Amino acid sequence: MFEFFIEMGNRIVNGGFKTHLAVCFISLALGIIILRLVFSKLLKIIARKTKISYPLLQQTFRGIPTLLGILIGLYVAMEILTIPPRPLLFLQRLFHANVILTLTLMVAHLGSGFLKHKLGRTSKNFASTSILATAIDLSVYAIGILVLLESFGVSISPLITALGVGGLATALALQDTLANLFSGINILVSKQIKMGDFVKLSTGEEGHVVDMNWRNTTIKTPTENMAVVPNQKIASSIITNYAQPFAECSISIPIGVSYESDLDHVEKVTVAVAKEILQATEGGVKNFEPFIRYSGFTGSSINFNVILRVKTVTDQQLICHEFIKRIYGCYKQEGIIIQLQK
Repeated sequence: MFEFFIEMGNRIVNGGFKTHLAVCFISLALGIIILRLVFSKLLKIIARKTKISYPLLQQTFRGIPTLLGILIGLYVAMEILTIPPRPLLFLQRLFHANVILTLTLMVAHLGSGFLKHKLGRTSKNFASTSILATAIDLSVYAIGILVLLESFGVSISPLITALGVGGLATALALQDTLANLFSGINILVSKQIKMGDFVKLSTGEEGHVVDMNWRNTTIKTPTENMAVVPNQKIASSIITNYAQPFAECSISIPIGVSYESDLDHVEKVTVAVAKEILQATEGGVKNFEPFIRYSGFTGSSINFNVILRVKTVTDQQLICHEFIKRIYGCYKQEGIIIQLQK
């Protein structure tokens, strides 16, 4: 039996073109299948042991198992088969090109994947076309292509010179586009805005940031519309970010009561209603102790502000709505007269 396997091995090694081609394809298929299975198991283990999500790991290492499997298949075929010089030279060049391509893809995916993981730590969502991830991918791909051309004997010096001249002309022609690009990169690096933040610009636009790409930022407004703002405009605007340093915020509801009111009783009733609203309404901070602060006198009322706390700025409308309904009924029962603030 042992001699049979030796004889079959010699036939395969010294076989003709069809045999070598079949062995080469089998080696490639086995290499790809084995590497894909190994990577799938490995990524699941990494996802369990770390806080990195499995879909993000899959996206980061997409294509890598296939390329590594091709490398293993080519290496095995070249080592075990007796291949003529010209086909062997072709396989060696193909192997070398695949090594460069694999390294390029791995570095690009790891760089952009690391960035997306960092962005995802502070937000449940991250942009699939985020500015820095795209910039990293393009830079690494460009370097990989130049290295690949150099390895095949193509002189890249004239190409670099031409790209430099062309890049200067392109930069002059695309000043606004490049300004938006670098403004977006500056915004991300400075961490002024993150995905999912609720922001308000000095130009009036407000809403949740749902996407940031190389040219503009998309804001989903409270009316469910999309406001597309150029990054340059955001970089030059005064921004109020309601999600930083944390999403919770206090809201102030102004009220005025008549001069005949017992202020201690007004305070007691108002605080009790406010606390009940925070406990019963979705979006209220339940462990917060609401309070009131008297602010001044007018010709017909004593004015004060009721301070409540909400989980996010978008919750304030519902809390304010419920509080006004409840306080109006309570004041009516208690005989407290509401006066218009002036």
